[in-house]
Amino acid sequence: MSDSCKSGKQERGVDSLSDRLKDSLSCDTNKPDFKELDVGSPVSTLRTRQTIGTAAGHSGRLTATTTTTSSSSSSSGSSALTGRATSSPVAKSHSDTSGTSIVGGTPRTATPGRGRSNSSGAYGSSGGGSVNSPRVNVLPTGNICPSGRICTGMATRQSHRSDVLGTGMGNYGYGSIMRGGSGVGVGSSSGGDAGIGGVKGNVCIGDREKKEVLGADPEELKRLGNEQYRIGNFSKALIFYDQAITISPRYAAIRSNRAAALMGLGRVREAVRESEEVLRLDPGFVKARHRLGVLLIRLGQVEAAREHLFFKGQQPEVSELQKLEEVEKYLSKCSDARKIGDWKSTLREGDAAIAAGADHCPQLIASRAESLLKLQQLYDADGILSNLQNFDPPPQCCSRSKFFGMLSEAYLFYVEAQMEMSIGRFEDAATSAERAGRVDPWNAEVAALVKNVSLVTKAHARGNDLFMSERFTEACTAYEEGLRVDPLNSVIYCNRAACFSKLKMWQRSVEDCNIALQIQPGYTKALLRRADSNYKLERWAEAVRDYQLLRRELPNDKEVAGSLFHAQVALKKSHGEDVTTMKFDGEMEAILSLEQFRAEISPPGVSVVHFKRSANPHCKLLSPFFDMLSARYPSINFLEVSVEENPAIADAENVRTEPTIKIYKNGFMLKEMVNPTRELLEASVRHHR
Repeated sequence: MSDSCKSGKQERGVDSLSDRLKDSLSCDTNKPDFKELDVGSPVSTLRTRQTIGTAAGHSGRLTATTTTTSSSSSSSGSSALTGRATSSPVAKSHSDTSGTSIVGGTPRTATPGRGRSNSSGAYGSSGGGSVNSPRVNVLPTGNICPSGRICTGMATRQSHRSDVLGTGMGNYGYGSIMRGGSGVGVGSSSGGDAGIGGVKGNVCIGDREKKEVLGADPEELKRLGNEQYRIGNFSKALIFYDQAITISPRYAAIRSNRAAALMGLGRVREAVRESEEVLRLDPGFVKARHRLGVLLIRLGQVEAAREHLFFKGQQPEVSELQKLEEVEKYLSKCSDARKIGDWKSTLREGDAAIAAGADHCPQLIASRAESLLKLQQLYDADGILSNLQNFDPPPQCCSRSKFFGMLSEAYLFYVEAQMEMSIGRFEDAATSAERAGRVDPWNAEVAALVKNVSLVTKAHARGNDLFMSERFTEACTAYEEGLRVDPLNSVIYCNRAACFSKLKMWQRSVEDCNIALQIQPGYTKALLRRADSNYKLERWAEAVRDYQLLRRELPNDKEVAGSLFHAQVALKKSHGEDVTTMKFDGEMEAILSLEQFRAEISPPGVSVVHFKRSANPHCKLLSPFFDMLSARYPSINFLEVSVEENPAIADAENVRTEPTIKIYKNGFMLKEMVNPTRELLEASVRHHR
């Protein structure tokens, strides 16, 4: 990784953490001075202004001579301090006399306004010719005291309370300081991996000196993160990068590395936001800009991606350019197909764009849902659209981009409003349409949707009110107004069918239900109203078919069961069959004699007999399901025979194993099943009903 620290070949080997810990606890004169950055205490002093002198010392690290100018201040008085300090990544970003700055070991030309210097970038004070250095023990303005108040005066470092440096991106002073605990817990939101100290998901440090060793050197944390990144352990790399960023939040190179780790984990939108932050800190960071371009291809933002990939004459790799052009081509075809209402082609080209590389584009997912909706595959469309709830808000660079001629975020609300209206959630549809209108108020397609949703919602509400007032003819007219605006609304068709049913216009009711079921297959209300209308029209076979479908959907609905029974009785009567033995509500009949058994299985109707033994565990398991089948198929004659009490019946029917299920019709056995599965039993009953 080019963002990682590259100065190891020129410098002496980096001490291990354990060796450096020993140094921090000793009185060795070569011990680094970490007093200027105590991340373990809420009382953290500002760094003094540093001017890079020479790249001195056998260690190869940059050292700086600190020069302080005495001055007076109304809040902190005056002080003078001289000394030496090992530079942090922030100190390394100071400009030298030749106009070159050093960030992460890589020389770069300083750019005015980037805020990367120690005086203007890291701590928020303005840069200038000379600065007044604060006293060592004075809090920076706005820091947080142990009491939680904002302090602007002097404070001494006398507190020994156990404080914890948090991992959030909100930083106060040198990090998010949290009370409690005996050490510093540094984890990662993606974590679960072991951090420094061997504790899973945390960097556990037990005392103040250990905090200083880690806290004062984000370069070391960066190096450790880079090692984990190289072996593909992106989650653990994030732990180190997060800690380094908490210490030095304006260190662009570490944030760039963090974006790479997020990208490796497939957390594309987070990686985009981190890359945006890198470019905010350092607009000339070429690799971060290139990475952002690659990420934007995956989000389907081809225009923004092209801008970053070709920034100031840069050329992307051939494979990346090819991916960009492929995604761009399929998106264009998808848009053209949508304009002419060719929804099959829209679906196909959108899928091709996803396969070409735009695999994290929520607009393409919404486009797929919209296409399926227009193709009257409502349930599939609703299932796809529900996945959009898992997407975060769009990154800043995508907020003003367009998709199908409207702002990207507006298109998501646009499709959501159409889906809500098709399902019959009219108020939710109005809310989504209004949100689309607020995001992109000048788009004609969005404006038309807002108007149409409002008209359909009002027509539906007016029709419902008229129906409740039993003014069915006027209710039909109100529903028709809604259908003129939205001719594929299954809910309004079903409501109008109910009006026709009340007006005894059974055929019109069936026709509206057919349309509603074509748009929304499995629509229970439409199926129920069609079954009732077919029953009134004495179309017994159609009524039985609809009620059987409803029985599977609503197995515990007694009203549906009763309607099915009466439709089956009427159907059998129309065929001239004997219906005297048919029983409603699945009444289970126990057989007490061979003569009774013969009489029950002799009629033309289907009889299902359960031969059971009370002590048999398989019979005990099957009996409840057998009872449920008797309620689910009330037109079938369900019987039970206890082989213990009626051995003569068992011998006559040659029953040797329990449980045994036999199906009879006209006195003849149609099928025999020994210890059947529930699936096999119901399939056989359904086949022979």
